[in-house]
Amino acid sequence: MQGTKIIPAVFLRCFGFLRKPRSDGRGSQRKRSFCLGCFRLDIGRGIRILNPKEEHVSELRVLAVNPGSTSTKIAVYEGKEELFSVNLTHPAAQIAKYAKIMDQYEFRRDVILETLAEKGIDTSTLSAVVGRGGLMRPIPGGTYRVNEAMLRDLRAGLQGEHASNLGGLIAYAVAEPLGIPAFIVDPVVVDELEPFARYTGRPEIKRRSIFHALNHKAAARKAAAEMGKKYEEVNLIVAHLGGGISIAAHRKGKVVDVNNALNGDGPIAPERAGSLPAWDLVCFVLDNNYTKQDMKKLLAGKGGVVAYLGTNDMRKVEDRIKAGDKEAAEVLGTVAYTCSKEIGARAAVLCGKVDAVVLTGGLAYDKQFVDWVKTRVKFIAPLKVYPGENEMQSLIEGALRVLAGEEVAQEY
Repeated sequence: MQGTKIIPAVFLRCFGFLRKPRSDGRGSQRKRSFCLGCFRLDIGRGIRILNPKEEHVSELRVLAVNPGSTSTKIAVYEGKEELFSVNLTHPAAQIAKYAKIMDQYEFRRDVILETLAEKGIDTSTLSAVVGRGGLMRPIPGGTYRVNEAMLRDLRAGLQGEHASNLGGLIAYAVAEPLGIPAFIVDPVVVDELEPFARYTGRPEIKRRSIFHALNHKAAARKAAAEMGKKYEEVNLIVAHLGGGISIAAHRKGKVVDVNNALNGDGPIAPERAGSLPAWDLVCFVLDNNYTKQDMKKLLAGKGGVVAYLGTNDMRKVEDRIKAGDKEAAEVLGTVAYTCSKEIGARAAVLCGKVDAVVLTGGLAYDKQFVDWVKTRVKFIAPLKVYPGENEMQSLIEGALRVLAGEEVAQEY
């Protein structure tokens, strides 16, 4: 028919205009209904007007994929309601079969699909798949649609090999056959640094932005919401306190300064050496004939608390402190001390105009540690504490913001 365009059903489905009947994840039909714009046709109930945004978001089913070194976390949400989440542990013997992390791609993808089938999740009911972002080229924060350029850079591991590089690849592998979008959200390579923050004392060496961007941005949005504001309207200092520690100045929705939490500078952390005296480090390397790989392990993995106390389990350190271990107390106290100094430095970056200091990550569960930090930084701004990482929820929320039309998916 001349002048008439036929719109594919998959297009209508992706944008919420047409939805086929959903199952409850266990094979039965939850409801028989079809959406057209702001109306819903319920079989046997007729047409009713709905709130497009709320109805749309509540029915969106999203799969999140978060690969780690020896496990893969997956979760399925319907709107903001978690249907299930599971941490799929991969046996060491299985992982050892693969020479490179990228070689694990098909194995991990298949395990995920098998698990979804076991849980009774029909992949055809998914609206999108979101994966953890990997070590690609530096990009601003946000939710990104997985495209060919991203897939290529994830496979190449532009800034290193890491299990997170599999996140976007697996998300795309699940989503593409279904005709639904695949996303990543705030990957570790988010780079919004201001020019001053990139300089070091040698022009050959530039500071890089590699940090826990996903949890940073999620915690920052939560803090802003509690203040009745948008993330883009506030100045925050966010400290992610995990095996690695990253402390950032968030100015009006941008991370303008942050330490390199992967293998760079910053505070002493459970597994990271942090900033070290430059000449002493040079002598240490040369005197011991260390290789680049040796130093990478000593600085990131075997540095920090591990080097002093022989463990990266902060619960064990807490137990030692409670039992009267003075060395354990001094070492963990030093971590709090160096974190506090970094928070103070970020306050200077923001010219003292700070709406809140936010602590998040695993160490934020430790009340004693939080109190040590609070004592030193409470003069800067009110303290907000959000323990844990909440990575799966953060991934889901990033995808939902795009699917609900609150944000536009960025192109890599």
